[in-house]
Amino acid sequence: MKEYITVIGAGLAGCEAAYQIAKRGIKVKLYEMKPKKYSPAHSNKDLAEIVCSNSFKSNLLTNACGLLKEELRRLDSLLIKTADITKVPAGQALAVDREEFSKAVTEKIKNNPLIEIINEEVKDVNQMIKDGIVIIATGPLTSDELAKRIKEITGQDKLYFYDAAAPIVSKESIDFNIAFYGDRYSQEKRKDETIDQWKERLKKEEQSYINLPMSKEEYENFWKELINAEIVTLHEFEKREIFEGCMPVEIMAKRGIDTLRFGPLKPVGFDDPRTAKRPYALVQLRQDDKQASIYNLVGFQTNLKFGEQKRVFSMIPGLKNAEFVKYGVMHRNTYINSTKLLDNTYNLKTNSNVFFAGQITGVEGYVESISSGLVAGINAVMKLKGAKKITFSDYTVIGSLAKYISTPNEKFQPMNANFGILPELEGKRIRDKKERYMELAKRSLENLE
Repeated sequence: MKEYITVIGAGLAGCEAAYQIAKRGIKVKLYEMKPKKYSPAHSNKDLAEIVCSNSFKSNLLTNACGLLKEELRRLDSLLIKTADITKVPAGQALAVDREEFSKAVTEKIKNNPLIEIINEEVKDVNQMIKDGIVIIATGPLTSDELAKRIKEITGQDKLYFYDAAAPIVSKESIDFNIAFYGDRYSQEKRKDETIDQWKERLKKEEQSYINLPMSKEEYENFWKELINAEIVTLHEFEKREIFEGCMPVEIMAKRGIDTLRFGPLKPVGFDDPRTAKRPYALVQLRQDDKQASIYNLVGFQTNLKFGEQKRVFSMIPGLKNAEFVKYGVMHRNTYINSTKLLDNTYNLKTNSNVFFAGQITGVEGYVESISSGLVAGINAVMKLKGAKKITFSDYTVIGSLAKYISTPNEKFQPMNANFGILPELEGKRIRDKKERYMELAKRSLENLE
């Protein structure tokens, strides 16, 4: 067996796996087809490119993804450390300047003497697997040729669903006669404040989110145009499966006129500075770079044609003259039926030389992908050394995710980190949700140590 480990794909999971392997003194051959070839959703030549949102979600321990990030910090995750360094204001969430983040990860990987980056597309992994240990971390946009080989290796036909990314607009094109800054709940007018005092406080609030309030008439007109707008139609999409966590906004809207108002456009926690009353609906924009020059439309993943995005989204109050820096796109996400194929170390049951990592395993989300890369990387080293593999307790989010994707499930669908996949507290019944989640977090971190 070769004295190195091959990692295919230098996205979030692949870079984390490569770092964890090299940290343990083992050489890595890291294959990345960029910049020679790009997937439909990628455009940055750097490694660890993020294309959907710039948010790594909540940092709170009472949020499962926040707890997962803390677990990864304690295990020296390169990607989470880099996200912390390149973060931009986002309230209680961890959001990054996506270009600075990718650039920083790339520098760390390139400067590691144990990691060799090979810029070429891998189309056939059979010989690599015969020669040694391989981690397949090609992500949600695995190339067609490699997807065929993965089908052969796994014996599975179904390898994909579809998801979508949200558009991004320039801050200078937003109308601040309508828009206002601030996070949910902190924006409601306090009883003891005058209108002038409240507006002055709003000016000083954190600028990580921009809010666009809508009246009933504005919302209903927008909704009608949205559900009737033209979408991109491709032959492949005729039998698409769309993951709920990245549901295109136009499909969500078709479920009912009020669906968006109870979802991404919910007005709860805000008062409109123009009226001092709660708006009928509200669109949030989240800061997307360190300079706060561009913002993405939260919850607006879409498959609308570019011209339709410009026309329909410009109907949102405050975006009449919006400059769209990047339009939303819908793309194929490749994943395997891990419940039948992998164990809880992300190792292929039928061939111990093969590990998978990232969204191709059925974990959904940036942090979840990083987690799988860390576990696969550590255990690829254990396999190379002939040592016993390390399984994480399912009391931890890292372990519960690994257990979820490796437990037989006929209705398997990609999964985000959530407290529902952790075992219940033993001997305790805590009704308050936040208190219960904090107890689960304490138990997780104790087990991790």
